[in-house]
Amino acid sequence: MNRARTFWRSTIGKKIVMAVTGLIMVGFLIGHVSGNLLVFRGPDALNHYSAFLKGLGGFLWFARAILLASVTLHIVAAVQLAELARASRPVGYQWRDPQVSTLAARTIRWSGALILLFVALHLLHFTTGTIQPVRFSTYDVYANIVGGFRIWWVSAFYIVSMIALGLHIYHGAWSSFRTVGMSRPRPNPLHRSVATVVAVFVWLGFTMIPVAVLLGVVH
Repeated sequence: MNRARTFWRSTIGKKIVMAVTGLIMVGFLIGHVSGNLLVFRGPDALNHYSAFLKGLGGFLWFARAILLASVTLHIVAAVQLAELARASRPVGYQWRDPQVSTLAARTIRWSGALILLFVALHLLHFTTGTIQPVRFSTYDVYANIVGGFRIWWVSAFYIVSMIALGLHIYHGAWSSFRTVGMSRPRPNPLHRSVATVVAVFVWLGFTMIPVAVLLGVVH
């Protein structure tokens, strides 16, 4: 217990926790978007997939618990690291001229805040049915998606949030690989092939769905 507490209190410990939990969430997102893309195969394919997940019972709740713990630890570590950074430099730079940092890196906190808001609203909309812009069905996931995304402002919020998610993954996945030692330093720090592929796949996969509904491709 003391070792765990000491590890958590250290800066590198928090960074490792952020990296590991971030990779867990990226893994979930890849699986989640792959399942959601079944919407292009019609209602039967998507609804059968949803029923399969619900049929997992205890394993599904275990996976949800791991995901919830990962999200919580990720946010807490991020907030505490930001506070440590501010404490170490109470007076900010008068001028910043980023040389190799990306837009994703410079907006990582803002994208994280938007993603947190999106996740809360997304769960209330598509999981619990608490927010019901259209009639919610526990069993017809396909109808929930099509009905929800036919409302332009729902799709617009979703699409904007996916831009934030893509940027967050692009920087977060790359830095996570670096933190846990899966990626070595390179002469060109902006060359992030794996992070780019993952970020584009997740962003494009999720964005295609509301766009397809708005265009009438999925109906």
